[in-house]
Amino acid sequence: MDNSNDLFSMSENNPTSAGATGNKSGGNPPPARKSSTKNSDSYKASDIEVLEGLEPVRRRPGMYIGGTDSKAMHHLFAEVIDNSMDEAVAGHASWIDVELDGEGYLSVTDNGRGIPVDPHPKFTDKSTVEVVMTILHAGGKFDSGAYETSGGLHGVGVSVVNALSEHLEVEVAANRRCYKQEFSRGEALSKLTDIGEIHNRRGTKIRFTPDPEIFGKNCKFVPSLLMKMARSKAYLFGGVKIRWNCDAAWIDEKDETPTKAEFHFPGGLKEYLMEKADAKHQVTPEPFAGKAGKSGGHGALEWAVTWHGDDGFVNSYCNTIPTGDGGTHEAGLRIALARGLKSYGEITGNKKISMITTDDVMTSAAAMLSVFVREPEFVGQTKDKLATVEAQKIVENAIRDPFDHWLAASPQQADRLLEWVVDRAEERLKRRKEKEINRKSATRKLRLPGKLADCSKNAKGGTELFIVEGDSAGGSAKQARNRKSQAILPLRGKILNVASASREKIMINQQIGDIILALGVGTRTKYRDSDLRYDRIIIMTDADVDGAHIASLLITFFFQEMPDLIHNGHLYLAVPPLYRITQGSKTLYARDEAHRVELLENEFSGNKKIDIGRFKGLGEMMPAQLKETTMDPDKRTLLRVEVPDTELDHTKSKVDQLMGNKPEARFKFIQENAKFVEEVDI
Repeated sequence: MDNSNDLFSMSENNPTSAGATGNKSGGNPPPARKSSTKNSDSYKASDIEVLEGLEPVRRRPGMYIGGTDSKAMHHLFAEVIDNSMDEAVAGHASWIDVELDGEGYLSVTDNGRGIPVDPHPKFTDKSTVEVVMTILHAGGKFDSGAYETSGGLHGVGVSVVNALSEHLEVEVAANRRCYKQEFSRGEALSKLTDIGEIHNRRGTKIRFTPDPEIFGKNCKFVPSLLMKMARSKAYLFGGVKIRWNCDAAWIDEKDETPTKAEFHFPGGLKEYLMEKADAKHQVTPEPFAGKAGKSGGHGALEWAVTWHGDDGFVNSYCNTIPTGDGGTHEAGLRIALARGLKSYGEITGNKKISMITTDDVMTSAAAMLSVFVREPEFVGQTKDKLATVEAQKIVENAIRDPFDHWLAASPQQADRLLEWVVDRAEERLKRRKEKEINRKSATRKLRLPGKLADCSKNAKGGTELFIVEGDSAGGSAKQARNRKSQAILPLRGKILNVASASREKIMINQQIGDIILALGVGTRTKYRDSDLRYDRIIIMTDADVDGAHIASLLITFFFQEMPDLIHNGHLYLAVPPLYRITQGSKTLYARDEAHRVELLENEFSGNKKIDIGRFKGLGEMMPAQLKETTMDPDKRTLLRVEVPDTELDHTKSKVDQLMGNKPEARFKFIQENAKFVEEVDI
């Protein structure tokens, strides 16, 4: 029988937050006013509405924050903290405090210059604070006088937050005085009030709670999401320290969000990328990272890029605003990296460089990009995509030369990256060719290795592929198998040790190519479990040292090139017998020396002669014997190959030590473990 488990992206949503139930918008915005005219065919001047103040925001919140769901509600926080970040980038603030208190109010406090408190020259009956909070398109960022670069551009951010808050308080500390004003749904509840003298403090504090009329009666902030947003801002500007404080009442038992934390990352995007990218599968040991321009000034940028074995991603920002949909700055990054790598390939004489496209370079790239641009143009008020044409040239020109130097400084690393990208291009061309062939003939037969004896069953369920060593063993296995569900793939000799071979050598190896074709799946990032042609892949080798070596080479191949095949429970080891023990009409099989001794002591008795035969290999066994002992699901034993997630790093280290290209590591292992060997099978 068989004996066999980001820096913040505004696309993120939380189904338990406001907006997850009810209507599509998640709340009940005030209905639009209807005309009182009796004749629907009439259309008069009185039918034209003029919305004043912040009424347009409450009437159509989607125009300003993209909707009324949880994502949009958390965008209110983004608008407030962006103003504080503008102060920090401009050099006027060094810290920002973010607090979610017990009443559900969210506060953002900075030590910047503070919103001006004196009367506004155009609205003499209002303070500048009130003007900024209640009038759309009122702000200090329409020219470069107050800010060289900024995230808030249209003067609508904080006024929109005010319009969509049930209650909002503003405190400004300036000139050793503290001023306060309160609002509700965009309307001032009081005038700006001087509440007394204050020392050792300056800046702005905004405390607000979302309006349930807009976002639904159950609307509440999600601490983990707020903290992630705040943390991302600290990565984008190393000169700011962001302090997080959350009342424990908002953190449930399953949430690991801390109640207090401090974020300060002088290492910037490189530090974040090393934390986010999969270090275990990195193509390049060192990331390509750097900065250009005056910090926070027009044309300044920071970047960090690495390549790894997973699907790639690009997290981009403009003036600390996350641009989830990319834009012109991302285009500049892509062009610079693609052109730089192609130039390096031409210099080194790589003949395959012509097939590389920008997508081949970026498909497995993990990249972070932050650019600062004066008066940037975005697509929409939520600023998800940058449209500034100049940004492409700024990024491309700033990155191209440093990338050339980075490649030239480490030829070994550059060659490895080039080889990796060329492999991505070849995989892409191969898949395109296969699709073209599929279009030409829907009845095309699948190209399979010539030595594969496939099973007749079309569906994958219940099918098995036995990988055996040698044609002799393959012949016995073909006669012993169940033709409906069991397939046989014989291999000639020992396969390539992939742990110490180059990628190019691996891909041109005939035996490895046969295995990949037989399974029907790709390797590494191109592996698709849904394309696997068999339920079980069973390594069936001789029960001796040579057989164990071949099995270890095959397991190493699957572990390195198809780790998900192991993770998803598809890989097994057959357990063929080493001995045949016969006494009269009784015959039993022993899998190893210890098992042989156990059977002789417990299963055989009397004075009758006992014959013990040792199999030299699977090819020596009669098909009936092979079926009975190793291939019949009702009688055989299978060992499933597993690598627990907790042991992944340790396993990889051992594979590198024992199978890698450093013989001294293997020699050391032998020296350390030789004393434990009691018998040597030679």
